[in-house]
Amino acid sequence: MPELPEVEIARRNLERWFKGHRIVRAEADPTRVFRGAELPHFTRLTGRVTALERKGKYLLLSLEGGHGLMAHLGMTGKFVRRKEGEPVPHSRARFHLDDGHVVHFSDPRLFGRMEPVPAKELWELPSVKALGIDPLTEGLTGPQLQEAVGDSKQDLKVALMDQGRVAGLGNIHAAEALFRAGLHPARKPGTLTPDDWKHLARAIHAAFDFAFKEQEGEDITYLEEAGSVNRFRVYGRANGPCSKCGTTVESFTQGGRTTHFCPKCQPLSMVAVRASRKGTAAGKGPASAVIGPKPRSRRR
Repeated sequence: MPELPEVEIARRNLERWFKGHRIVRAEADPTRVFRGAELPHFTRLTGRVTALERKGKYLLLSLEGGHGLMAHLGMTGKFVRRKEGEPVPHSRARFHLDDGHVVHFSDPRLFGRMEPVPAKELWELPSVKALGIDPLTEGLTGPQLQEAVGDSKQDLKVALMDQGRVAGLGNIHAAEALFRAGLHPARKPGTLTPDDWKHLARAIHAAFDFAFKEQEGEDITYLEEAGSVNRFRVYGRANGPCSKCGTTVESFTQGGRTTHFCPKCQPLSMVAVRASRKGTAAGKGPASAVIGPKPRSRRR
């Protein structure tokens, strides 16, 4: 599933593909990627791309003539470039360029979203304005991360994935960052120290840098696709050995998503356990209603 690094790779590819070229024709199929009324507006997206920006998982394209496009890749969407006439499976929209190439938006599961709007309105779209801090374009330090996430009552990983707090973090890279920082996904943000926030901010950047190194290229392959190779350190490695210590990686359901972690490298510390018990005693309900494994303090 595309998250911030994959969307940034898409932005860089589009920027390179469109540079020095004109879109001579834009076309789209009447799928749920578009509302019917938007199709005529999409066909007006011709000429040169004047700006190609990103906020979280959203791509924002501005073209000459004042036209603009907001694009969200959804769960399986991606942009690919092929020569004119070369078929692309699940192509939902196409930009025909003056150099004989076509940039396709391929989306097998149809969860992607494209919205043609005037370029001047792109950053005013409610879905864009609602986003939190972007780790790449706005920077992300320990204090900034604490300010964005620290007041959340949710589990740490769930809070990190709240797009209104940190834009672009998804299930994969949140799990990877927490593993790098040695923090249990079910910790409560209020139990983290300033050093914890600093380490976590650095871990988020490290997880992104790793993704760029491993995935950047014209044809990105998502982990769920056939033939992909899992190069992540903890995500998707349940029941296998931890890459750091060899302990069996565990998983549980958290916020409706599968969370992977190493119980030895990411202990649920007693300070977090005490905070959870305090919240429950105060009548606030369980600290993590969907958490699967219980703290294993007796084993540590």
